[in-house]
Amino acid sequence: MSNVSRILPKASFTWRVSSALLVFCGLVLPVCAQQPLKTLLVGVDRRSVTSLDGDWHYLVDQPPAKGLYKPDGTVKEDGYGLNTHPNISSGPHNDEYDFATAPTMKVPGDWNTQDPALFRFEGVVWFERDFDFQAKAGARTFLHIGAANYKSFVWMNGKHVCDHEGGFTPFDCEVTAILKPTQNSVVIAVDSTRMVDGIPSVSIDWFNYGGLNRDVSLVTVPPAFIDDYDVHLKKEATFSSVNANTLTGYVHVVGAAAGTNVTVSVPEAGVRTTAKTDGDGKAAFEVKASKLELWSHETPKLYKVELASGEDRIDEEIGFRDIRVDGTRILLNGKAIFLQGANMHAEAPIRTGRAYSDEDVKNIFGFLKDLNANFVRLAHYPHDERMERMADKQGIMIWSEIPLWQHISFEKPEVYAKATFMLNEMIRRDRNKASVILWSVSNETPNNPTRTKFLTDLANEARRLDATRPITSALIGPHAKGDQIVQDDPLANALDVVGQNEYVGWYEGTPDEADKLHWTMPNKPILMSEFGAEAKFGDHGGRNDRWAEEQQVNVYEHQFVMINKIPQVRGLVPWVLMDFRSPGRNIPKLQDGFNRKGLFSEKGEKKQAFYLFQKTYKERLVGKAE
Repeated sequence: MSNVSRILPKASFTWRVSSALLVFCGLVLPVCAQQPLKTLLVGVDRRSVTSLDGDWHYLVDQPPAKGLYKPDGTVKEDGYGLNTHPNISSGPHNDEYDFATAPTMKVPGDWNTQDPALFRFEGVVWFERDFDFQAKAGARTFLHIGAANYKSFVWMNGKHVCDHEGGFTPFDCEVTAILKPTQNSVVIAVDSTRMVDGIPSVSIDWFNYGGLNRDVSLVTVPPAFIDDYDVHLKKEATFSSVNANTLTGYVHVVGAAAGTNVTVSVPEAGVRTTAKTDGDGKAAFEVKASKLELWSHETPKLYKVELASGEDRIDEEIGFRDIRVDGTRILLNGKAIFLQGANMHAEAPIRTGRAYSDEDVKNIFGFLKDLNANFVRLAHYPHDERMERMADKQGIMIWSEIPLWQHISFEKPEVYAKATFMLNEMIRRDRNKASVILWSVSNETPNNPTRTKFLTDLANEARRLDATRPITSALIGPHAKGDQIVQDDPLANALDVVGQNEYVGWYEGTPDEADKLHWTMPNKPILMSEFGAEAKFGDHGGRNDRWAEEQQVNVYEHQFVMINKIPQVRGLVPWVLMDFRSPGRNIPKLQDGFNRKGLFSEKGEKKQAFYLFQKTYKERLVGKAE
């Protein structure tokens, strides 16, 4: 059975496995024989939690990872997860491991940059932490893990409580009945091994940072508690600023009897309404605000939103806005917009490693502000929730995607099941973030009918989950025929906004050849979602000298000539904001394990191309909103 099955939501969960997925799975596939559904908490960062961040003991379980796996590949229930201690003085002893005397590393964090011996290690590392915890009588407690890459197996006080597959989305394990007042032990095995049938698959163009990469905490909630909610501006058939004053959505309460009251309040907007849960614990509402300032890049207004039911309460901060597509235009609150941004990996500036901290986010948004950007594509997977929170506050719009990157096992139903759950987890966590304006289902996938069916179904699943946002994907190719490029990928038919990746002047042709190219594109908004060239900071030369900062500028200047001839282009998203680690980049002294297409170096140094984009964005020299 796929490990993803152990973390599915409870039957009372507000999102469901679609009927299309059930048909896709059929009755013969073991992956679809799901275990009882479990909870996934939304808004954990808005609750008072007991943090388990800090020093954790760790042990490396080198291949074939005998501490975790049996010879047949199944999980070993009597291995390291039991956290027994060796009797080294008189015996007999355990399987010869001991967390108590093991070294420690910081959580959150990746193991690759914390232990030099593990820099290139991909496999299983075990983490353990001891803690005391005074449980509140009658309450329920969940272990919340913001993300761990890639597979996770969790034991609490010797009991195997949950597993999770996916390196960039959160999961929760209920531990209410297992916790003790003192001497608790949580053990988590994290396996970063890449798999052909994983998402992403084995060949990726970024560093595969393993570990407990985001916050770990204990979340205590009442017996009946809010696990999910959606509060947004009602999307009418057409947008009118005069009538943009209705809030709608739902609050879901686990353990609530039908008819339980749920209160939604937005005091500053004059909103207070009470709704009642249905038999599934979901309370839908619709209410008019007496006054409402809409969220935008220029005025990123956030409102305090109070959600309450019984003993439970969550205080959110939410911006309200309307995002939609009209022909080839992208409309924010009825106004055509042009997106000026960059791609960004979840790579920590300055220190490198996986980005997870407030300081990391502050540095990244400092880069975006200096660039005069209003948009960022969070490539190629969901980033830490701090990114969306900061974007909400600063008015930076976001493209968020799941890691269906290039070659995926699109023919396998179990991989579609994984993709669907990752999509659910991403949308569920971030649907209340005004900054997120696009959900993306993939990047640079091969053009064939199997892939197209897979991603078309996934795009429709995204619409089912969230009908308020456009759906996109980044397409690649086709190659030019003479001076013509015709983008006829049928996946474009399933998208509201089409992302186009291309590297004319770097991987194809010379920079000046871009001037002559003519694109035939779908009659939809087009984002130039990747384009650029590599340059190492400090390397200088002629405009056509590979790896020189001057050549990177030259590539972009010719790209601008080409892009200005494509009337549907509604956004510039150069690859990439900052140099990032990628193990396939092995040209010594130039790359040294980094993709060098950044406008900034990994140390935050500004390349000449940064200043080109800074001026271009400030003066709006390329592209138009309509």
